[in-house]
Amino acid sequence: MSAPNPPSEHAFESKPHRTLLRLTIPVLFSLVAEPLTGLVDTAFVARLGAPELAALGVGTMVLSSIFWIFNFLGIATQTDVAKAHGKGDTLLRSQISGLAVLVAGSLGLVAALLLWPLTPSIASLLGASGGVQEAAVSYINIRWFGAPAILITIAGFGALRGVQHMMVPFWIALGVNALNVALDALLIFGFGPIPAFGIEGAAAATSISQWVGAIATVAVLHRSLAVVWTWDVPRVLHLFRAGGDLFIRTGMLTLFLVVGTREATRLGAESGAVHQAIRQFWIFTALFLDSFAVAGQSLVGYFLGTDRIALARQVAKTIMQWSFGLGVALMIVMWFGRGAFAVLFVPEAARYAFAGPWLIALIMQPVNALAFGTDGVHWGTADFKFLRNATTTATLIGVTLLYAWSYFAGLSLMAIWIVTSIWIAVRVVFGMMRIWPGSINGPLGRA
Repeated sequence: MSAPNPPSEHAFESKPHRTLLRLTIPVLFSLVAEPLTGLVDTAFVARLGAPELAALGVGTMVLSSIFWIFNFLGIATQTDVAKAHGKGDTLLRSQISGLAVLVAGSLGLVAALLLWPLTPSIASLLGASGGVQEAAVSYINIRWFGAPAILITIAGFGALRGVQHMMVPFWIALGVNALNVALDALLIFGFGPIPAFGIEGAAAATSISQWVGAIATVAVLHRSLAVVWTWDVPRVLHLFRAGGDLFIRTGMLTLFLVVGTREATRLGAESGAVHQAIRQFWIFTALFLDSFAVAGQSLVGYFLGTDRIALARQVAKTIMQWSFGLGVALMIVMWFGRGAFAVLFVPEAARYAFAGPWLIALIMQPVNALAFGTDGVHWGTADFKFLRNATTTATLIGVTLLYAWSYFAGLSLMAIWIVTSIWIAVRVVFGMMRIWPGSINGPLGRA
């Protein structure tokens, strides 16, 4: 299996929207697959009760926060591979891909071993106590087994997308998440001789599925990119230098989401359950919107690798147009689907707290879309230091507002989502100023 031919300058200039969509559609479905499974997990666990759903919220927040910090393995790998692809250096892209997977697996193993003994303390930090904490710890401990698989898949998908090989991550994600749903139904509630494991069954289903996906990803990489499985210390250092800014940037994003989840959980099991349901859908829409960013990242990196900056600017413009339009569409869907969502994903005892936060989340979808669109452009230009600084500023503002609100007026779930909207808006302002209409200080502002 070989990587597809990259778009020519003439093809993108004449059909920019078609070119972006050709790359975006498979990315869209591969990105949506995981949060869609998260929504299925939420629907299954909601049937167990509000404490179990709140525990799932704590558990998924802990794990997604920790592993999200390592998403630099996919972002930096995709940008480096895209630039090597643009230069026509097949050996370099093979070395980058193999090294990224080796580093990812090692980091996943180390993270699991170091953090497993700290699981009860981590759950407590997010506001879990009593039965919620007990269930969250059980869920997280089982999920640690899938840690290396998660990071291997992140790095592998980055390498494949770097050569615009978008369909393979889609098919792997589809298969993995279909398996997860099937195992959820089997292990959460039991069937025949298989007992019901409850929330622990949801964790086991996810870990098993993640290892299946990691094995499939490595097999495809070995066949399609002829990856070189060797350690190269200078290149490892380069990966960590490139990833250091992304690590901090993602850590800042995670910090805000963790603080928000902690404060929502502290408001009570019902608020924690509603926050988990809305946050899970927000993550679903965020990755949905991220599809244009990921596809655009490969195009921006490729055109910068060939030193065609004008085309990279055109990619940025096209990303913004499609991202905003999709954000408006999602806002409309969320408005008309609010009743069905509440019935499916929110325990009946907690629905009184649902309407206000949901309204704020849907109103912000177009702005949220622009935040992800600008991220994709900055990933493609390797403008990681700027992303670090902008996100750190937004998070400091957001966390300060949360605690100031709590001190002066008392927090509510509505207030948490209002502050979340401000946090997103600050990120958009910084992102747009850097690339639109084109800052002379940014990578796309060079002549």
